[in-house]
Amino acid sequence: MNTDAVRERAGDLPDKPGVYQFERGDAVLYVGKAVDLRDRVRSYGDPRGERIRRMVDRAERIDFSVTETETQALLLEANLIKRFQPKYNVRLKDDKSYPLVQLTDHEFPRIEVTRDPDDAATVFGPYTNKGRVETVVKALRETFGVRGCSDYKFDGRDRPCLDYEVGICTAPCVGEIDAESYLTDVDAVRRFLDGETGVLADPMEQAMQTAASDQEFERAANLRDRLSVVESFHEGGAAAIQGDAPEERVAVLGVSIEGSDATVARLVSERGKLVDRERHRVAASEVREVAPLLSAFLPQFFAERDLPDALLLPERPDDEDVLAWLEREGTDVRVPGAGREATLVDLALKNARRQTGRRDECARLADALGIDAADRIEGFDVSHAQGKAVVGSDVCFLDGDAEKSDYRRKKLTDENDDYANMRRLLRWRAERAVEGRDDRPDPDLLLIDGGEGQLDAAREALHAVGWDVPAIALAKDEELVITPDRTYDWASDADHLRLLQRVRDEAHRFAVAYHQQVRDEVSTTLDDLPGVGPQLRKRLLRRFGSVEGVRAASESELGDVEGVGPSTAATISARL
Repeated sequence: MNTDAVRERAGDLPDKPGVYQFERGDAVLYVGKAVDLRDRVRSYGDPRGERIRRMVDRAERIDFSVTETETQALLLEANLIKRFQPKYNVRLKDDKSYPLVQLTDHEFPRIEVTRDPDDAATVFGPYTNKGRVETVVKALRETFGVRGCSDYKFDGRDRPCLDYEVGICTAPCVGEIDAESYLTDVDAVRRFLDGETGVLADPMEQAMQTAASDQEFERAANLRDRLSVVESFHEGGAAAIQGDAPEERVAVLGVSIEGSDATVARLVSERGKLVDRERHRVAASEVREVAPLLSAFLPQFFAERDLPDALLLPERPDDEDVLAWLEREGTDVRVPGAGREATLVDLALKNARRQTGRRDECARLADALGIDAADRIEGFDVSHAQGKAVVGSDVCFLDGDAEKSDYRRKKLTDENDDYANMRRLLRWRAERAVEGRDDRPDPDLLLIDGGEGQLDAAREALHAVGWDVPAIALAKDEELVITPDRTYDWASDADHLRLLQRVRDEAHRFAVAYHQQVRDEVSTTLDDLPGVGPQLRKRLLRRFGSVEGVRAASESELGDVEGVGPSTAATISARL
């Protein structure tokens, strides 16, 4: 776009708070926030710096969204950056966005908390506190009975589900409420989310008073607590810390910028003790300064985390809107020059600089495989004992380090077929991703513990579900890297091979540990039965294959096992 086109477009924009997007084709190049959309976009007619000038030159159009407050604009900007990963923004690559509430575009709309709203839905937010949002949505459903179920559960029912029985849905799926009445309730929900607090608060207060009059004091207290959340929902944030209360939780950030990437290291101190440390990769395009990077990082990082009492930073963020938001949320921002706090900031900086080597091995792996990135890798393995107690593991590595909070595991159907087991495991993961039931970001690469057969089984599952993520396998014996197109035999000291080995070995360890746990649960089930000791348990499992097999056996079949008398057979049959 030339400068005249930018100024002309700016003239069409309202002088309201909001978010604007520079776009080219289907790509979002840049997302920004503004107190006054018209004035802010007009300033791009005279771009600040070469990076922004190139962005404006590439853009073909400008889109915008109006918000009610400056805080909403700040949070919406962070959400959109996380969603679209615009090239010219500072982008946190390993985190989540702020929660939103959507009313779907169905004949009978459903309400849900989401980070990835449907295109046709009516969307409210974003909000800073997911727990507060979920409390309010639950109160809305209890008051107005709006459904929260998926289309799969809604369609084709012949009787109401449990939500109807517990009073949080009016069951439009089976005609317990007519369409006009249901849409009236949806409209009430919409009015509350638009800011009309009394629509929900008034009936809740009446219900609280009724409960108190009926001496249902526990219910009344519960309603009182939720009413407090509802009444404060539209006030725009938590209250600031009062007086000189001691700081219990302090976050310390250090920043290292290298090329077009950066690392932010975070140390967490609780009551003076260091309790946690993490590193986070940030795609910074051509940002070379710490202050603007922190301005972008903070709202994206704290999308789903409680803000600390204080932030210790190497530099003060340069965005006044971000600083005002932190102040409203009660977070003190300090840039220490000396003393213990300055030492902590220096320690965080050293942690940030440590990340470089791990990032390099991820980049080398991506280059070697010919894929866009290998920063986030998920590893999969299956463990069982001759087809019994079959389990699967799904581990995650981020920038070369284990991300244990993103580990998952799955019990699988008992079958002595490694290929079928791997196919089930990958289908489970793919379906959760495609249906939006997995809250983790999609990985850059899937690593299968096994050879060509396991990889083929995994890719069959991915193809059947339609989840387009690169998958490779690493065979244990010869350490060959198998891809759909070729097999690599990398040098044993290649750091990108070692990265894959770490992921593979961790997936194997996690699967074996879970398999052992499942086997122990099976053993405990039999050991708890009177008259069944370790040796008899082994004979029963050898004879019938599993606890399910023992459970299905008749008393006469049980009596055929050595050491099982009539009374023991009767006990096993009755107790299992």
